[in-house]
Amino acid sequence: MDYPSAPPIRAAIQERLELGLGYPHWDDAPDLNPLREVFTERMRRQGVAFAPADVRVFTELIQALQVVLHLGTEPGDTVALHTPAYPPFLDTISAMGRRLRPIPMIDTPDGWTFDTERLAAAPPAALILVNPHNPTGRAFTRDELAGLAEIADRHGVLVISDEIHSDLAYEPHRHIPFATLHERTVTLTSASKAFNLAGLRCSVAHVGDARIREALAAMPPQFFGEVSSLSVVATVAAWKEGGAWLAEARETLARNRDLVKDSLPPGVRHHSPEATYLAWLDCRELGLGDDPAAHFLADGKIMLSNGPAFGPGGEGFARLNFATSGPILTDVLQRLNDSASRAT
Repeated sequence: MDYPSAPPIRAAIQERLELGLGYPHWDDAPDLNPLREVFTERMRRQGVAFAPADVRVFTELIQALQVVLHLGTEPGDTVALHTPAYPPFLDTISAMGRRLRPIPMIDTPDGWTFDTERLAAAPPAALILVNPHNPTGRAFTRDELAGLAEIADRHGVLVISDEIHSDLAYEPHRHIPFATLHERTVTLTSASKAFNLAGLRCSVAHVGDARIREALAAMPPQFFGEVSSLSVVATVAAWKEGGAWLAEARETLARNRDLVKDSLPPGVRHHSPEATYLAWLDCRELGLGDDPAAHFLADGKIMLSNGPAFGPGGEGFARLNFATSGPILTDVLQRLNDSASRAT
């Protein structure tokens, strides 16, 4: 996001700097890492009872995903993923020698959804669930998630649930933690999206699958690296003291979401996102080919994410990040309109 960090986060980092940057008190005792308790309390308020002992801290969500796939699947195993999908997930599946099974998102008049039976017809070794979904902005309903949970239970599918955008759902939509429906879920999250802390590299994983817990416990200490004390301090401050800042950020994002909805040019359509600060733009009517973002960059000097990078279903689409100021977003949307009019 194009926003400064919340004051409580900056204050917590400054306090830590003044105390010094020596070894943190949890360095030789990971169980004492304060993120475990803070995270489990946060999830308790969302209706999930996690045991702090089952929580692991990683440098970032992608690292946590790769660790879980490394320990829970084998090269050649099938990994299912709703597509279009966050490009680093696609890259991870390929780089780790796993086989992608796309579950296409379906564009309906009422919004994006998916076909549960497509997953049931050929159950994978693992499912990467992105909820809320990036790039479409869906906050999946309990009924949708329950269908996935039933299949995972019946076929023993390892579910890795990326819930990094969970704090960014818009009224009346609600984020539903997948672990409330499937206790063997590995839940991944971070303060990096909602509080704009990606550069600090800190994520949390609740490991609900006993096989993965045992595999992690068998690894040497620090085998998968260790997060910095500043990243822990910042994340604790975000989750304990950042509520007012987050509420204000959500209000700004809601206004920006409405501005996008009201200002898109003819020939570009989208479903207003239920969560996230991302708009998935269908530009196919403009006739700009598979990668309309390339046209908008060259012609309008605006940088959108290119749709084909999101895998199957991304052709003809572009992703717009609207987490910026009103004047900048207004300028972006005007340039988008001008560039689209020149293309038609």
